[in-house]
Amino acid sequence: MQIDLDVTDVLPAIRVPTLVIAKERVREAAAEVAERIRGAELVIVPGVGRGIHENEFAVEAIEAFMEGSPQQLVPDTVLATVLFTDLVGSTERAAKIGDRAWRDLVSRHNEVVRRELTRFRGVEMDTAGDGFFARFDGPARAIRSGQAIVDGVRSLGLDIRVGVHAGECELHEQKVAGIAVSVGARVAALAEAGQVVVSSTVRDLVAGSGLDFVEHGTHELKGVPGEWRLFAVSAA
Repeated sequence: MQIDLDVTDVLPAIRVPTLVIAKERVREAAAEVAERIRGAELVIVPGVGRGIHENEFAVEAIEAFMEGSPQQLVPDTVLATVLFTDLVGSTERAAKIGDRAWRDLVSRHNEVVRRELTRFRGVEMDTAGDGFFARFDGPARAIRSGQAIVDGVRSLGLDIRVGVHAGECELHEQKVAGIAVSVGARVAALAEAGQVVVSSTVRDLVAGSGLDFVEHGTHELKGVPGEWRLFAVSAA
């Protein structure tokens, strides 16, 4: 009955204070409901599945709504290490060897990257063109994975740049997002060919791990507040 029932036409007739609660996966549909009810308040709570009543954030939202207080919701976040890779000079190389040969080479590159991500317990989050975005549960493993990727693709005659950052990330349907992810991407863009560059956060977290670093300068990262000290991982 829920699947077949459509109450769209009667929503504008509601004339009492209304709270619409939904999860991220149905945000768009929930927003449509809230828009059709005059003065309705929409709250998106973290979590997966369809259940709402057992969600602690939903309970807080209802209490705040009944009291007339602003919502004080804690986002669904996780501390994670993010790694970004990017091939250096890919356009020039593709033009030199031709499209078919380049596709074959990129396929072999992808195999190397995925092999090393798996070996160091990284989780591939996304790939676009010739770059990868992965998540790790520890910064040292992310760095070791990055070093292995650099060495692995070099055997194919390719150079790659790698960036690593650690921070609190928002969870959206098993994907990570937020400013920490943006920082990771910006760090990778500042690496040179064959380098693994990390933020000062990562450098501090891996103290005592046996990894060595050299200064890579202080930078302003596009779209990210403040200045950031970066460090290049020394070759083993």
